[in-house]
Amino acid sequence: MATTNDLKNGMVLKLDNDQLWSVVEFQHVKPGKGPAFVRTKLKNVLSGKIVDKTFNAGVKVETATVDRRDMQFSYMDGEYFVFMDMQTYDQLHVDRKAVGDAANYLIEGFTATVATHEGEVLYVELPAAVELTIQETEPGVQGDRSTGGTKPATLETGYTIQVPLFITTGEKIKVDTRSGDYLGRVNS
Repeated sequence: MATTNDLKNGMVLKLDNDQLWSVVEFQHVKPGKGPAFVRTKLKNVLSGKIVDKTFNAGVKVETATVDRRDMQFSYMDGEYFVFMDMQTYDQLHVDRKAVGDAANYLIEGFTATVATHEGEVLYVELPAAVELTIQETEPGVQGDRSTGGTKPATLETGYTIQVPLFITTGEKIKVDTRSGDYLGRVNS
């Protein structure tokens, strides 16, 4: 248990029938007239839905313990992604729903943050940018500007993103894991 005065960004609260909500933003407001309150922006940990919620100052809220560990992606086991804890070498099977869009950028050996609550995997979070190799892309024609100077390219994970015309098959590039955007070449 904590009070609304103890709120911090990233703190996970248990609200509304034991749903987990992460604090994205909070602001203590003391109006000239009336009691103080705390205005928050909360993100549902499972669905990603963001809501605004206002609490009276000093109200008790239930906090949830979320264990975040860096784990290494080992391999696919049917529909499950198998991650290995780097300290204990325990293996954890994570279903596709919990991995979400991170599956588009995961290759064996990548380190990701796996968040669990009471033994249940909540989500898998990758670094903001990852380095991947282009598996296949068409050669870019210099005069072709109908697509704004980009072309589709398939990454080594099988996921397709848009890259500039000068990128060729076999090149290593940096990709933003939040948006799927091309960030640049990786110098070897």
